[in-house]
Amino acid sequence: MRFSDKPITHYFFPKDWNGETATENGIVSEATMEAQTPIIERIREGLYFREFKALRALLNIPEEELGLYLGMSNATLHRRKKSRQFSQAESERLVRFTRLFGIAYGVFGDEEAARGWLKTENPGTANEAPLSYADTEFGAREVENLLGKIDHGLF
Repeated sequence: MRFSDKPITHYFFPKDWNGETATENGIVSEATMEAQTPIIERIREGLYFREFKALRALLNIPEEELGLYLGMSNATLHRRKKSRQFSQAESERLVRFTRLFGIAYGVFGDEEAARGWLKTENPGTANEAPLSYADTEFGAREVENLLGKIDHGLF
């Protein structure tokens, strides 16, 4: 399997993640994780729909809800499902939410706990669910900062 064949989800999780929810087995080595250029190229070319399916499975939410977080109408989501590929901007948003799930998993150490935290209203995200708050890159950075504070016992 080529580096580019692995779902993006694999590049944002700690080495101990078992990957049962994702569509592929195994996690890449730490050295491979540091080589970000292939991921950037894949984002520029547009991610394939399997990345959406893997993220939807991780978050355990309906396709339409994930589409809304990605800023897509149901019609656009249907077109992407049919074409099997996303635009560069949509791909960046897919990676944004995948990255947040990976960080939350690292902080909470459990998929269900990470998923629950991301979906629950939080005072640190203006009483919105962190997933909703992260609909912009700035909001996503705020969620990352909040997760960092939680990880260090500051929140």
